[in-house]
Amino acid sequence: MRDLRLLSGAVALSAAGDLILVVVLALRVHDLTGSGFAVAALFAALMGPIALLASPAGRLVDRTETRRTLALVSVAQAVVATGLVFAGGLAAILPLAALLGAGAAVAGPAEAALGPVVAREGALAKANGWIESARYIGYTAGPLIAGALTAAGGARVALAVNAASFAAVAIAALLLHARREPTPVAAAERRRLPGGPWRRREDGAFALLFADPTLRVAVTAATAGLLFISASMTVEVFYVRDVVHAGGAGYALVFAAWTAGMVAGAAGLAPRAKRSLAATAMLALALQGAGMAAAACWAVLAWVMAGYLVGGAGHGVKNVLMRTLIQERVTAARHGRAFAAYGAARNTAELGALGIGGVLVAAIGAQPALLIAGLGPVVAGLAALGAYRPSSAAALSRRIASATSSASPSASNSARQASGSNIG
Repeated sequence: MRDLRLLSGAVALSAAGDLILVVVLALRVHDLTGSGFAVAALFAALMGPIALLASPAGRLVDRTETRRTLALVSVAQAVVATGLVFAGGLAAILPLAALLGAGAAVAGPAEAALGPVVAREGALAKANGWIESARYIGYTAGPLIAGALTAAGGARVALAVNAASFAAVAIAALLLHARREPTPVAAAERRRLPGGPWRRREDGAFALLFADPTLRVAVTAATAGLLFISASMTVEVFYVRDVVHAGGAGYALVFAAWTAGMVAGAAGLAPRAKRSLAATAMLALALQGAGMAAAACWAVLAWVMAGYLVGGAGHGVKNVLMRTLIQERVTAARHGRAFAAYGAARNTAELGALGIGGVLVAAIGAQPALLIAGLGPVVAGLAALGAYRPSSAAALSRRIASATSSASPSASNSARQASGSNIG
């Protein structure tokens, strides 16, 4: 339990620091350039390396002692983040942001791979609920801390606190008792990975997710859903302020309702899922979108908050169960690569969504755009459930056939015994 608390605390600090960094740097780049393209370039510099470095970052995590790797990467990120405190122009900010993104490409899979190590026996979903809840608390606190620090001491103070958060994560990693040592993967297991467009090498990161039929469907649906949900980040500002007419305080309440739902879903609901994790995760994905779509149907602040509370709960459940599903269906020795690939897929979707939201708002308006952003995950989740049904039916048929074949020899033996006694 001690290690779980330490890891959860490190995740909360990391999430808060990430949001402090994003808020402060986005404002600084805006002030320096006044260019939307420059702000987009900043987000691309932060998120791009996570997608581009998925395979090497995942292999690094799997081939080294993970706790030490997380600590070393966090120290390196603290040094880079300190450089950002003194960076004065876009030419310095973008390369440093890209280095932070490269560090995140390693730190994210390392943290995810440590989850099963610190979890108690049989309590993986509960441990993931703790970790994801801590992440959401950090995400909620980060912008508030950024605003307070910027108002009190300026952007440099906020960036210095972000650098300190990386150092704190490194300390927390070193204090963990749990160890995840690299484990050689058996040649026989390596041969079981089928070929295909996602297999660039036998231990490729994406092959680990897409070779497993259950994960292939779940990851594809979750990534497609994220493409729509991430687009809503642009849309909901216009919807809350221009359609609901709730102002800045109303937008903060809607954001808080979503994050509160995420915490409730991750900590309270997800650990109760005992069977059919993939199907439950896809139902949660559909619920996530349904809450957002419902919020777009009635432009009243209380209704929007209720819809976002429900959608956030679905988001929290889906994230915990997807994390648990990957940990259970991928060999522990390959968790680093699997989570690096999943993170790359997610960040690619988020990068693609940066422009989609703006295009939707300009083309059809904020309210229809938010409705589309919500319906996308509903369609993705239900389509995934439909894809699982034939597999479930086939599995049931196999079990029935197996039971029948195992019963047949007994019946045949009984018949032979009976006919033998008659002849005798």
